[in-house]
Amino acid sequence: MRAGRSSAVGLGLALLSAATFGTSGTFARSLIEAGWSAGAAVATRVAIAAMLLSIPALVAVRGRWPVVRRALGSIGAFGLLAVAGTQVAYFYAVQYLPVGVALLIEYSGIILVVLWMWIVHGQRPRRLTVAGAVAALVGLVLVLNLAGGAHLHPIGILWAVIAAVGLAAYFVLSARIDPELPATALAAGGMGFGTVILVALGVIGVLPMHATFGDVSFAGYRTSWLVPIVGLSLVAAVFSYVAGIGAARILGASLASFVGLTEVLFAVLIAWVALDELPTVIQAVGGALIVAGIALVRLDSMRSPENVAVEEESPEPVASGAR
Repeated sequence: MRAGRSSAVGLGLALLSAATFGTSGTFARSLIEAGWSAGAAVATRVAIAAMLLSIPALVAVRGRWPVVRRALGSIGAFGLLAVAGTQVAYFYAVQYLPVGVALLIEYSGIILVVLWMWIVHGQRPRRLTVAGAVAALVGLVLVLNLAGGAHLHPIGILWAVIAAVGLAAYFVLSARIDPELPATALAAGGMGFGTVILVALGVIGVLPMHATFGDVSFAGYRTSWLVPIVGLSLVAAVFSYVAGIGAARILGASLASFVGLTEVLFAVLIAWVALDELPTVIQAVGGALIVAGIALVRLDSMRSPENVAVEEESPEPVASGAR
């Protein structure tokens, strides 16, 4: 019964993370249309989120500094790969590829998670997991409503693959890092480290950084530029990262990464409500396939307790800060 409640909490956190991550596109669009560069929006989002989390993170690690020192390498890897690396790689990918194609390649990172758990931890995917992966990816293609016949630039594909590696690292590191390290500390440390990397890339000119500070158009209304900034930092970063880390620790990397696919569904629904972008019938079918794929992977994990034990081999699977 306790395990069932824990799984329900994990699924709830994973859905909360996906839903809040799904708001980022709507918030960011208002800034970019007002003259912000994507790099400036991302760096501001991550920097403010790191500052917002710093106090609760310091409270959470009080008396546990040896744990923090022990996890510094993992925190740095999280900031480099899961925070800065993924977002910078995606930013460059969309310069060469349609947004939908770049998203599809990035979200194929869930397959990398399955392969990692198989090769490194001996967790061989079974038929239900494979079927779920196929259904979810087909559903993702339909939700993104990709247009056929477009030429795919190899440099764009390379950047999108790097983003997929970063996405996979996000789920794997969230699930495997020292369970004594609070989720808030991992999120704050990772985003702090990611901010340093993003600012450094901006300073040397690799990542364009420019912003405006007038009113912006958001959800059909004129409002202060602070509104989408707060949304990006608090909703689409603080809530999403902390809940996601907690979900990955409870569910394990594989299942959490599949549930993370619902971010695309939430993004479509949020755009429908805020921007009046009505989803199509094909997108609705794709959403159903994603949900079906997640259900298959979840069913497989429930039928295979020994695999769950391999994936979640930590003395304290429930995050103390729950991403």
